[in-house]
Amino acid sequence: MSTNKIKVGVVGGAGYTGGELLRLLLLHPQVTLVFAHSNSHANQPIYRVHTDLFGDTDLLFTDQVTEAIDVVFLCLGHGDSKVFLQENTFESHVKIIDLSQDFRLKKQENSFVYGLPELNRVQIKNAQCIANPGCFATAIQLALLPLAEQQLLPKSIYVQAVTGSTGAGQGLATTSHFSWRANNTSVYKAFTHQHLEEIGESLTQLQPHTAPAIKFIPERGDFTRGIFASVVLESSLAVDDLQMLYTSYYATHPFTHFSTEGIHLKQVINTNKCLISIEKHQNDVLITSAIDNLLKGASGQAVQNMNLLFGLDEKIGLTLKASAF
Repeated sequence: MSTNKIKVGVVGGAGYTGGELLRLLLLHPQVTLVFAHSNSHANQPIYRVHTDLFGDTDLLFTDQVTEAIDVVFLCLGHGDSKVFLQENTFESHVKIIDLSQDFRLKKQENSFVYGLPELNRVQIKNAQCIANPGCFATAIQLALLPLAEQQLLPKSIYVQAVTGSTGAGQGLATTSHFSWRANNTSVYKAFTHQHLEEIGESLTQLQPHTAPAIKFIPERGDFTRGIFASVVLESSLAVDDLQMLYTSYYATHPFTHFSTEGIHLKQVINTNKCLISIEKHQNDVLITSAIDNLLKGASGQAVQNMNLLFGLDEKIGLTLKASAF
């Protein structure tokens, strides 16, 4: 392992994903945090915005970008990353990890590698720019990749997934107010969610000739963080064969684990894990997948990608403890 620490900049550090990223980077043993950029909070201490970091850092937010870094994370709103990179340039050696959806799709014809390590680990290691996957997309793809690799995905797949309120970002809206969200649940963007495109591209990468139709129903949950996805499809494989398939596929991936028992959300909250479980009734298969939307679904996966880019142990800085209760 190199003794030279990775010099890091974070753009958009005041939001939920930016804050989560700062928490990880400040504790990462191979990282020096050079700057945290925020136009709205420039010259304020980071702990003034992310109050849990009081005592951990005295660094101030800045509205300036320095080039004396090795990697920059973009934690900006969708559409803003593309604008930021048009207005700001970095030296050719600086690696870019974008957490928005601006560069995730192949049809956008950009140089970004899609940053799902369980799918593209080799390409990530050799990349210059990484497009971090979406949170729903991560949970759903990890539930399906082993079947796709064996060309076993059926024509139709049904997905119902519920997400915590942090998935909506910090901006206030009717459906993100506590008084609306508490003791409530609702469907949004049924069949049309923006993450469907990146899911489709990844599955087609493994199973190009018979791309499945994914019928996806996203839901808002009455909790702050996490995604629990329930995927239903038909398969003639026995449960034991399915379990072997998933165990084999994820054997070399340190954060995705197959469980022979039922899973629940608290097992993954505050971790970079994805847990997957399977049960079967006749030819109907239920695959459940659980992640923390801010970690494996965003900032944790971004740090995982950084580790791969710089030849570090994939797990370094990400051995986090679940909340449990």
